[in-house]
Amino acid sequence: MAGRMMALLPRWSSRVFAVELDGAPFYFAVQESHLGEEAPRVFRKTQPRDRCYSLLVCSKDRIKTARFYGELEHKLLRELPPECDLSPMSSFLPNVRDSLIKGYFLKDSSEGSSPVERLLGDLTQREPVMVCSYCKGEDGQQWTQHVWSHGGSKVMEVAKKYYVVPSEAPEYHPSALNMINSDVFYSLEEARDVLQKCGDIIPEAMSVLELLPSRAEARNKPDFPVIVIEGLDATGKTTLTESLRETLGATLLRSPPQCLSPWRDRFDQEPPLIRRAFYALGNYITAEQMGQEGKKTPVIVDRFWHSTAAYAIATAASGPVCNLPEEGSEVYCWPSDLLQPSLVVLLTLDPEERKRRLRNRGQGKTNEEQELDHNQLFRLRVEEAYRRISGPACVSVDASPSADQVLQQVLLLIRGKCHL
Repeated sequence: MAGRMMALLPRWSSRVFAVELDGAPFYFAVQESHLGEEAPRVFRKTQPRDRCYSLLVCSKDRIKTARFYGELEHKLLRELPPECDLSPMSSFLPNVRDSLIKGYFLKDSSEGSSPVERLLGDLTQREPVMVCSYCKGEDGQQWTQHVWSHGGSKVMEVAKKYYVVPSEAPEYHPSALNMINSDVFYSLEEARDVLQKCGDIIPEAMSVLELLPSRAEARNKPDFPVIVIEGLDATGKTTLTESLRETLGATLLRSPPQCLSPWRDRFDQEPPLIRRAFYALGNYITAEQMGQEGKKTPVIVDRFWHSTAAYAIATAASGPVCNLPEEGSEVYCWPSDLLQPSLVVLLTLDPEERKRRLRNRGQGKTNEEQELDHNQLFRLRVEEAYRRISGPACVSVDASPSADQVLQQVLLLIRGKCHL
Protein backbone atom coordinates (compact mmCIF):
# COMPACT_ATOMS: atom_id res chain seq x y z
CA MET A 1 0.00 0.00 0.00
CA ALA A 2 2.88 2.40 0.71
CA GLY A 3 3.78 2.80 -2.98
CA ARG A 4 0.20 3.53 -3.97
CA MET A 5 -0.17 6.00 -1.09
CA MET A 6 3.02 7.86 -1.98
CA ALA A 7 1.84 8.12 -5.61
CA LEU A 8 -1.34 9.86 -4.41
CA LEU A 9 0.27 12.36 -2.05
CA PRO A 10 1.79 14.80 -4.62
CA ARG A 11 -1.75 15.76 -5.74
CA TRP A 12 -3.40 15.17 -2.38
CA SER A 13 -4.39 18.80 -1.86
CA SER A 14 -6.01 18.82 -5.34
CA ARG A 15 -8.43 16.10 -4.31
CA VAL A 16 -12.00 16.51 -3.16
CA PHE A 17 -13.48 14.25 -0.48
CA ALA A 18 -17.15 13.26 -0.30
CA VAL A 19 -18.90 11.76 2.73
CA GLU A 20 -22.41 10.35 2.24
CA LEU A 21 -24.84 11.14 5.04
CA ASP A 22 -28.53 10.27 4.66
CA GLY A 23 -28.05 9.66 0.94
CA ALA A 24 -26.50 13.07 0.18
CA PRO A 25 -22.78 13.82 -0.37
CA PHE A 26 -21.00 16.36 1.84
CA TYR A 27 -17.83 17.67 0.19
CA PHE A 28 -14.58 18.94 1.66
CA ALA A 29 -10.98 19.48 0.55
CA VAL A 30 -7.57 19.85 2.20
CA GLN A 31 -4.87 22.47 1.77
CA GLU A 32 -1.41 23.12 3.14
CA SER A 33 -2.13 26.51 4.72
CA HIS A 34 -4.94 27.88 6.85
CA LEU A 35 -6.75 30.91 5.41
CA GLY A 36 -9.47 31.19 8.02
CA GLU A 37 -12.08 28.98 6.33
CA GLU A 38 -14.92 27.60 8.43
CA ALA A 39 -15.22 23.89 9.10
CA PRO A 40 -16.92 21.81 6.36
CA ARG A 41 -20.51 20.80 7.06
CA VAL A 42 -19.67 17.16 7.77
CA PHE A 43 -17.50 18.22 10.72
CA ARG A 44 -20.06 20.67 12.06
CA LYS A 45 -22.24 17.66 12.89
CA THR A 46 -19.71 16.32 15.40
CA GLN A 47 -19.82 16.53 19.19
CA PRO A 48 -16.85 17.80 21.27
CA ARG A 49 -15.65 14.30 22.19
CA ASP A 50 -16.03 12.81 18.69
CA ARG A 51 -12.95 11.53 16.87
CA CYS A 52 -13.07 11.25 13.07
CA TYR A 53 -11.19 9.03 10.63
CA SER A 54 -11.28 8.17 6.95
CA LEU A 55 -10.27 4.91 5.29
CA LEU A 56 -9.60 4.80 1.54
CA VAL A 57 -8.89 1.57 -0.36
CA CYS A 58 -5.80 2.17 -2.50
CA SER A 59 -4.77 -1.02 -4.29
CA LYS A 60 -3.78 -0.77 -7.97
CA ASP A 61 -5.52 -4.12 -8.54
CA ARG A 62 -9.17 -3.20 -9.13
CA ILE A 63 -10.42 -6.74 -8.46
CA LYS A 64 -8.65 -6.78 -5.10
CA THR A 65 -9.88 -3.24 -4.40
CA ALA A 66 -13.51 -4.11 -5.16
CA ARG A 67 -13.52 -7.22 -3.00
CA PHE A 68 -11.64 -5.65 -0.10
CA TYR A 69 -13.92 -2.60 -0.11
CA GLY A 70 -16.94 -4.82 0.56
CA GLU A 71 -15.08 -6.96 3.09
CA LEU A 72 -13.84 -3.85 4.90
CA GLU A 73 -17.38 -2.67 5.63
CA HIS A 74 -18.27 -6.03 7.19
CA LYS A 75 -15.05 -6.04 9.22
CA LEU A 76 -15.62 -2.52 10.54
CA LEU A 77 -19.27 -3.13 11.41
CA ARG A 78 -18.26 -6.32 13.20
CA GLU A 79 -15.26 -5.01 15.16
CA LEU A 80 -15.89 -1.32 15.84
CA PRO A 81 -17.56 -0.23 19.11
CA PRO A 82 -21.32 0.43 18.85
CA GLU A 83 -20.68 4.16 19.46
CA CYS A 84 -19.04 4.44 16.03
CA ASP A 85 -20.90 5.72 12.97
CA LEU A 86 -19.76 4.50 9.55
CA SER A 87 -20.56 6.30 6.28
CA PRO A 88 -19.54 5.69 2.64
CA MET A 89 -16.80 8.04 1.46
CA SER A 90 -14.79 8.73 -1.67
CA SER A 91 -11.89 10.86 -2.82
CA PHE A 92 -11.35 12.08 -6.38
CA LEU A 93 -9.71 14.62 -8.64
CA PRO A 94 -12.50 16.82 -10.05
CA ASN A 95 -13.31 16.02 -13.69
CA VAL A 96 -10.46 13.47 -13.93
CA ARG A 97 -11.48 10.01 -15.15
CA ASP A 98 -10.77 6.96 -13.02
CA SER A 99 -9.37 9.02 -10.13
CA LEU A 100 -12.08 7.86 -7.71
CA ILE A 101 -10.99 6.07 -4.53
CA LYS A 102 -13.71 4.62 -2.33
CA GLY A 103 -13.74 4.05 1.40
CA TYR A 104 -15.48 4.93 4.64
CA PHE A 105 -15.73 7.87 7.04
CA LEU A 106 -15.77 6.96 10.71
CA LYS A 107 -17.01 9.02 13.65
CA ASP A 108 -16.08 7.56 17.04
CA SER A 109 -18.17 8.81 19.97
CA SER A 110 -16.94 6.30 22.57
CA GLU A 111 -15.48 7.57 25.83
CA GLY A 112 -11.95 7.05 27.11
CA SER A 113 -9.48 4.78 25.38
CA SER A 114 -10.87 3.16 22.29
CA PRO A 115 -9.87 0.10 20.24
CA VAL A 116 -10.56 2.09 17.08
CA GLU A 117 -7.04 3.39 16.49
CA ARG A 118 -5.54 -0.03 17.18
CA LEU A 119 -7.85 -1.58 14.58
CA LEU A 120 -7.06 1.14 12.04
CA GLY A 121 -3.35 0.86 12.74
CA ASP A 122 -3.48 -2.87 11.99
CA LEU A 123 -5.26 -2.14 8.72
CA THR A 124 -2.54 0.23 7.50
CA GLN A 125 0.08 -2.47 7.98
CA ARG A 126 -1.74 -5.47 6.51
CA GLU A 127 -4.29 -4.19 4.00
CA PRO A 128 -4.46 -1.88 0.92
CA VAL A 129 -6.02 0.96 2.91
CA MET A 130 -5.00 4.56 3.58
CA VAL A 131 -6.08 5.89 6.98
CA CYS A 132 -6.42 9.56 7.91
CA SER A 133 -7.31 11.00 11.29
CA TYR A 134 -8.95 14.40 11.80
CA CYS A 135 -8.21 16.66 14.75
CA LYS A 136 -10.11 19.70 15.96
CA GLY A 137 -8.05 22.83 16.65
CA GLU A 138 -7.97 24.74 19.92
CA ASP A 139 -10.50 27.22 18.57
CA GLY A 140 -12.99 24.36 18.32
CA GLN A 141 -13.60 25.17 14.64
CA GLN A 142 -10.57 24.40 12.45
CA TRP A 143 -9.91 20.75 11.62
CA THR A 144 -6.69 19.19 10.33
CA GLN A 145 -6.15 15.94 8.46
CA HIS A 146 -3.22 13.59 9.19
CA VAL A 147 -2.33 10.78 6.77
CA TRP A 148 -1.05 7.68 8.53
CA SER A 149 1.97 5.63 7.53
CA HIS A 150 3.68 2.80 9.35
CA GLY A 151 7.19 1.70 10.16
CA GLY A 152 7.67 -1.83 11.41
CA SER A 153 5.05 -2.55 14.04
CA LYS A 154 4.61 1.10 15.01
CA VAL A 155 1.96 3.31 13.45
CA MET A 156 2.92 6.94 12.95
CA GLU A 157 1.46 9.98 11.25
CA VAL A 158 2.93 11.72 8.23
CA ALA A 159 4.74 14.77 9.60
CA LYS A 160 2.98 17.19 7.29
CA LYS A 161 -0.59 18.04 8.17
CA TYR A 162 -3.35 19.37 5.94
CA TYR A 163 -6.06 21.85 6.84
CA VAL A 164 -9.62 20.72 6.16
CA VAL A 165 -11.72 23.27 4.24
CA PRO A 166 -15.17 23.34 2.59
CA SER A 167 -15.48 22.40 -1.09
CA GLU A 168 -18.15 23.20 -3.63
CA ALA A 169 -19.99 20.32 -5.24
CA PRO A 170 -18.07 19.24 -8.37
CA GLU A 171 -19.46 19.74 -11.86
CA TYR A 172 -19.95 15.98 -12.15
CA HIS A 173 -20.93 13.55 -9.41
CA PRO A 174 -17.66 11.70 -8.59
CA SER A 175 -19.04 8.34 -9.72
CA ALA A 176 -19.99 9.70 -13.17
CA LEU A 177 -16.32 9.74 -14.24
CA ASN A 178 -15.76 6.21 -13.01
CA MET A 179 -18.72 4.30 -14.52
CA ILE A 180 -17.33 3.28 -17.89
CA ASN A 181 -16.43 -0.45 -17.77
CA SER A 182 -16.67 -0.36 -14.00
CA ASP A 183 -20.33 0.11 -13.09
CA VAL A 184 -21.55 -0.27 -16.68
CA PHE A 185 -19.77 -2.40 -19.29
CA TYR A 186 -19.59 -1.44 -22.96
CA SER A 187 -17.83 -4.40 -24.55
CA LEU A 188 -17.67 -8.16 -24.25
CA GLU A 189 -13.91 -7.98 -23.78
CA GLU A 190 -14.05 -5.59 -20.82
CA ALA A 191 -16.63 -7.65 -18.92
CA ARG A 192 -14.89 -10.91 -19.77
CA ASP A 193 -11.56 -9.50 -18.53
CA VAL A 194 -13.03 -8.94 -15.05
CA LEU A 195 -14.25 -12.53 -14.72
CA GLN A 196 -10.99 -13.91 -16.13
CA LYS A 197 -9.08 -12.10 -13.37
CA CYS A 198 -11.48 -13.60 -10.81
CA GLY A 199 -10.77 -17.19 -11.84
CA ASP A 200 -8.43 -17.91 -8.93
CA ILE A 201 -10.76 -16.55 -6.26
CA ILE A 202 -14.17 -17.36 -7.81
CA PRO A 203 -14.02 -20.81 -9.47
CA GLU A 204 -17.55 -20.34 -10.85
CA ALA A 205 -16.25 -17.56 -13.09
CA MET A 206 -14.59 -20.09 -15.39
CA SER A 207 -17.92 -21.90 -15.90
CA VAL A 208 -19.53 -18.61 -16.95
CA LEU A 209 -16.71 -17.82 -19.37
CA GLU A 210 -17.22 -21.14 -21.14
CA LEU A 211 -20.75 -20.03 -22.13
CA LEU A 212 -19.70 -16.82 -23.84
CA PRO A 213 -20.20 -16.22 -27.57
CA SER A 214 -17.63 -14.68 -29.84
CA ARG A 215 -17.83 -10.93 -30.39
CA ALA A 216 -19.29 -11.47 -33.87
CA GLU A 217 -22.03 -13.78 -32.57
CA ALA A 218 -23.17 -11.15 -30.07
CA ARG A 219 -23.92 -8.81 -33.00
CA ASN A 220 -25.50 -11.26 -35.45
CA LYS A 221 -28.44 -9.39 -36.98
CA PRO A 222 -31.58 -11.57 -37.04
CA ASP A 223 -34.02 -11.77 -39.95
CA PHE A 224 -37.06 -11.11 -37.72
CA PRO A 225 -37.65 -8.18 -35.34
CA VAL A 226 -36.44 -8.29 -31.74
CA ILE A 227 -38.66 -6.48 -29.21
CA VAL A 228 -37.41 -5.85 -25.66
CA ILE A 229 -39.84 -5.17 -22.80
CA GLU A 230 -38.36 -3.17 -19.92
CA GLY A 231 -39.70 -1.79 -16.64
CA LEU A 232 -39.53 -2.09 -12.87
CA ASP A 233 -40.89 -5.22 -11.19
CA ALA A 234 -44.70 -5.46 -11.03
CA THR A 235 -45.26 -3.26 -14.07
CA GLY A 236 -46.67 -6.22 -16.03
CA LYS A 237 -43.64 -7.38 -18.04
CA THR A 238 -44.27 -11.11 -17.59
CA THR A 239 -47.95 -10.87 -18.56
CA LEU A 240 -47.16 -8.71 -21.58
CA THR A 241 -44.24 -10.79 -22.86
CA GLU A 242 -46.27 -14.02 -22.64
CA SER A 243 -49.16 -12.37 -24.50
CA LEU A 244 -46.84 -11.07 -27.21
CA ARG A 245 -45.29 -14.51 -27.60
CA GLU A 246 -48.71 -16.06 -28.23
CA THR A 247 -50.05 -13.26 -30.42
CA LEU A 248 -46.98 -12.95 -32.66
CA GLY A 249 -45.89 -16.59 -32.65
CA ALA A 250 -42.62 -15.31 -31.24
CA THR A 251 -39.78 -16.82 -29.22
CA LEU A 252 -39.58 -15.49 -25.64
CA LEU A 253 -36.16 -14.94 -24.06
CA ARG A 254 -35.18 -13.48 -20.70
CA SER A 255 -32.10 -11.63 -19.51
CA PRO A 256 -30.17 -12.75 -17.59
CA PRO A 257 -30.49 -16.04 -19.47
CA GLN A 258 -31.57 -19.24 -17.75
CA CYS A 259 -28.14 -20.79 -18.25
CA LEU A 260 -26.68 -18.35 -15.67
CA SER A 261 -29.20 -19.25 -12.96
CA PRO A 262 -26.90 -21.71 -11.14
CA TRP A 263 -24.42 -18.89 -10.40
CA ARG A 264 -26.63 -15.85 -9.81
CA ASP A 265 -26.72 -16.23 -6.03
CA ARG A 266 -22.95 -16.59 -5.99
CA PHE A 267 -22.29 -13.44 -8.01
CA ASP A 268 -24.97 -11.43 -6.22
CA GLN A 269 -22.75 -11.70 -3.14
CA GLU A 270 -19.80 -10.11 -4.96
CA PRO A 271 -18.98 -6.37 -5.05
CA PRO A 272 -20.52 -4.24 -7.84
CA LEU A 273 -17.55 -4.48 -10.24
CA ILE A 274 -17.71 -8.28 -10.39
CA ARG A 275 -21.51 -8.52 -10.12
CA ARG A 276 -22.03 -6.00 -12.95
CA ALA A 277 -19.52 -7.80 -15.18
CA PHE A 278 -21.40 -11.07 -14.62
CA TYR A 279 -24.75 -9.55 -15.66
CA ALA A 280 -23.15 -7.72 -18.58
CA LEU A 281 -21.92 -11.06 -19.91
CA GLY A 282 -25.47 -12.37 -19.52
CA ASN A 283 -26.59 -9.75 -22.05
CA TYR A 284 -24.06 -11.03 -24.60
CA ILE A 285 -25.25 -14.61 -24.11
CA THR A 286 -28.84 -13.42 -24.58
CA ALA A 287 -27.78 -11.49 -27.70
CA GLU A 288 -26.39 -14.68 -29.22
CA GLN A 289 -29.72 -16.41 -28.51
CA MET A 290 -31.59 -13.46 -30.06
CA GLY A 291 -29.54 -13.77 -33.23
CA GLN A 292 -30.17 -17.50 -33.51
CA GLU A 293 -33.89 -17.48 -32.70
CA GLY A 294 -34.46 -14.34 -34.78
CA LYS A 295 -33.60 -16.29 -37.92
CA LYS A 296 -36.84 -18.29 -37.46
CA THR A 297 -39.39 -16.12 -35.61
CA PRO A 298 -39.85 -12.69 -34.04
CA VAL A 299 -38.16 -12.49 -30.62
CA ILE A 300 -39.56 -11.01 -27.40
CA VAL A 301 -37.02 -10.31 -24.64
CA ASP A 302 -37.90 -9.73 -20.98
CA ARG A 303 -35.28 -7.09 -20.00
CA PHE A 304 -31.91 -6.53 -21.65
CA TRP A 305 -29.03 -4.02 -21.51
CA HIS A 306 -31.29 -1.10 -20.51
CA SER A 307 -32.03 -2.73 -17.15
CA THR A 308 -28.43 -3.67 -16.50
CA ALA A 309 -27.26 -0.13 -17.23
CA ALA A 310 -30.12 1.81 -15.59
CA TYR A 311 -29.81 0.04 -12.24
CA ALA A 312 -26.01 0.29 -12.25
CA ILE A 313 -26.02 4.01 -13.10
CA ALA A 314 -28.70 4.78 -10.50
CA THR A 315 -26.82 2.86 -7.81
CA ALA A 316 -23.47 4.51 -8.53
CA ALA A 317 -24.85 8.08 -8.64
CA SER A 318 -26.36 8.60 -5.19
CA GLY A 319 -28.62 11.47 -4.18
CA PRO A 320 -31.07 13.39 -6.38
CA VAL A 321 -31.61 12.86 -10.12
CA CYS A 322 -29.33 15.81 -10.92
CA ASN A 323 -26.37 13.67 -9.79
CA LEU A 324 -26.84 11.35 -12.78
CA PRO A 325 -24.46 11.83 -15.71
CA GLU A 326 -25.88 14.57 -17.91
CA GLU A 327 -28.23 13.66 -20.73
CA GLY A 328 -26.24 12.75 -23.86
CA SER A 329 -23.31 11.38 -21.83
CA GLU A 330 -21.47 8.41 -23.31
CA VAL A 331 -22.59 6.48 -20.23
CA TYR A 332 -26.02 6.12 -21.87
CA CYS A 333 -24.71 4.92 -25.25
CA TRP A 334 -25.38 1.37 -26.43
CA PRO A 335 -22.33 -0.97 -26.54
CA SER A 336 -20.93 -1.05 -30.07
CA ASP A 337 -20.49 -4.85 -30.05
CA LEU A 338 -23.96 -5.76 -28.71
CA LEU A 339 -26.96 -6.55 -30.93
CA GLN A 340 -29.46 -3.67 -31.00
CA PRO A 341 -33.17 -4.55 -30.63
CA SER A 342 -35.71 -3.36 -33.18
CA LEU A 343 -37.88 -1.80 -30.44
CA VAL A 344 -37.58 -1.28 -26.67
CA VAL A 345 -40.81 -0.73 -24.72
CA LEU A 346 -40.57 0.70 -21.19
CA LEU A 347 -43.62 -0.06 -19.03
CA THR A 348 -44.32 2.72 -16.53
CA LEU A 349 -46.64 2.68 -13.54
CA ASP A 350 -47.67 4.94 -10.68
CA PRO A 351 -45.42 4.12 -7.66
CA GLU A 352 -48.35 3.39 -5.32
CA GLU A 353 -50.00 1.07 -7.83
CA ARG A 354 -46.70 -0.74 -8.37
CA LYS A 355 -46.31 -1.25 -4.59
CA ARG A 356 -49.88 -2.58 -4.40
CA ARG A 357 -49.15 -5.10 -7.14
CA LEU A 358 -45.94 -6.16 -5.40
CA ARG A 359 -47.83 -6.78 -2.16
CA ASN A 360 -50.41 -8.88 -3.99
CA ARG A 361 -47.66 -10.97 -5.57
CA GLY A 362 -46.15 -11.78 -2.17
CA GLN A 363 -42.82 -12.75 -3.70
CA GLY A 364 -39.37 -12.14 -2.33
CA LYS A 365 -37.52 -9.10 -3.61
CA THR A 366 -33.97 -8.47 -4.74
CA ASN A 367 -31.89 -5.96 -2.80
CA GLU A 368 -32.40 -3.44 -5.60
CA GLU A 369 -36.18 -3.94 -5.51
CA GLN A 370 -36.16 -3.41 -1.74
CA GLU A 371 -34.21 -0.23 -2.34
CA LEU A 372 -36.81 0.90 -4.90
CA ASP A 373 -39.55 0.49 -2.32
CA HIS A 374 -38.04 2.54 0.50
CA ASN A 375 -35.88 5.00 -1.42
CA GLN A 376 -37.81 7.32 -3.71
CA LEU A 377 -34.65 9.02 -4.99
CA PHE A 378 -33.26 5.68 -6.14
CA ARG A 379 -36.48 4.89 -8.02
CA LEU A 380 -36.43 8.30 -9.71
CA ARG A 381 -32.79 7.79 -10.75
CA VAL A 382 -33.57 4.36 -12.22
CA GLU A 383 -36.55 5.69 -14.18
CA GLU A 384 -34.58 8.65 -15.51
CA ALA A 385 -31.61 6.47 -16.47
CA TYR A 386 -33.98 4.27 -18.48
CA ARG A 387 -35.23 7.35 -20.35
CA ARG A 388 -31.75 8.66 -21.14
CA ILE A 389 -30.31 5.49 -22.69
CA SER A 390 -29.98 5.80 -26.46
CA GLY A 391 -29.30 3.60 -29.46
CA PRO A 392 -32.13 2.46 -29.16
CA ALA A 393 -34.08 4.62 -26.76
CA CYS A 394 -37.06 3.31 -24.80
CA VAL A 395 -40.65 4.01 -25.88
CA SER A 396 -42.69 4.51 -22.69
CA VAL A 397 -46.08 2.85 -22.34
CA ASP A 398 -48.46 3.41 -19.41
CA ALA A 399 -49.03 0.02 -17.76
CA SER A 400 -51.96 1.08 -15.56
CA PRO A 401 -54.83 0.06 -17.94
CA SER A 402 -55.93 -3.57 -18.24
CA ALA A 403 -53.46 -6.14 -19.52
CA ASP A 404 -55.37 -6.43 -22.82
CA GLN A 405 -55.33 -2.66 -23.36
CA VAL A 406 -51.57 -2.55 -22.73
CA LEU A 407 -51.11 -5.45 -25.16
CA GLN A 408 -53.07 -3.67 -27.89
CA GLN A 409 -51.09 -0.47 -27.42
CA VAL A 410 -47.77 -2.33 -27.67
CA LEU A 411 -48.96 -4.26 -30.73
CA LEU A 412 -49.67 -0.93 -32.45
CA LEU A 413 -46.11 0.16 -31.72
CA ILE A 414 -44.71 -3.10 -33.04
CA ARG A 415 -46.75 -2.94 -36.24
CA GLY A 416 -45.70 0.65 -36.85
CA LYS A 417 -42.02 0.17 -36.04
CA CYS A 418 -41.39 -3.45 -37.03
CA HIS A 419 -44.06 -3.96 -39.71
CA LEU A 420 -45.40 -7.14 -38.14
